[in-house]
Amino acid sequence: MRWSIVHNVLMTGPPGAGKTLMARSLPSILPSMTIEEALDVTKIYSVSGLLPPETPLIRHRPFRAPHHTISHAGLVGGGQWPRPGEISLAHHGVLFLDEVPEFGTRVLEVMRQPMEDKVVTISRAQGTLTFPAKFTLIGAMNPCPCGYFGDPSRECTCALSMVSRYQKRLSGPLLDRIDIHIDVPRVDYEKLTDDRLGEPSEAIRKRVEKARRAQRQRFEGTPMTCNADMGPAEVREYCQVDDAGGSLLRAAMEQLQMSARAFHRVLKLGRTIADLAGSETIETAHLAEAIQYRPRTHM
Repeated sequence: MRWSIVHNVLMTGPPGAGKTLMARSLPSILPSMTIEEALDVTKIYSVSGLLPPETPLIRHRPFRAPHHTISHAGLVGGGQWPRPGEISLAHHGVLFLDEVPEFGTRVLEVMRQPMEDKVVTISRAQGTLTFPAKFTLIGAMNPCPCGYFGDPSRECTCALSMVSRYQKRLSGPLLDRIDIHIDVPRVDYEKLTDDRLGEPSEAIRKRVEKARRAQRQRFEGTPMTCNADMGPAEVREYCQVDDAGGSLLRAAMEQLQMSARAFHRVLKLGRTIADLAGSETIETAHLAEAIQYRPRTHM
């Protein structure tokens, strides 16, 4: 799971394919919080009145899953005396939005700035408050209103215009801020009845912890803690590729019409894939995998 190290993810697939199950399983492979991160999260929950009396220090990464009927203030924060919203309650953790297109357009678009700046600012007549909002966004959606567009086993009942409108509820700038786009297909009978077990969460978590340690060493002495925090200058320094990798990126830029932001996100994701593989350099295979996670048109 490449999404274990602070890269935003969007999963698309039919109902019952396991999108929500995978998202809710994510906390089992997340790296442990540092003391500084735990203190940050504890402060936010204390200010919000959500700190349990028996838990003086929150040690587990938050997992927040608001319903799609949530208001703008509920997600971002607000009120006469501003309090943190869901995106701040997910600080150093995961914000899971199930059925993303069902959220209000204004609610979704307001997340663009916190996803980029890692903070949310609320202005009132009395003054301005800034809350931290460094979260991993995990989104899940159906490919169309009925959920079966492109499904090989069940016919879609939606008109193409309905499918197009549904998919366009997520704007291009918002999609551009998501590093990993995954198509989740229907699970067939053979896989459901297979006795073989997948890789245990503990083994994945150890690999994630090792990659996170490598990233902390890489950015020691800077405000950054992981690859997703890198800006263009850091990408240029830490995400060097060889000639073959450069040719692959050039072809991807032309064919996928990637923006500068998308280009840098591919390099950052490639750096993370290399870290998970224990590689000092970003190899062509790592870049190829990162490019595969860019969005593809379902129409």
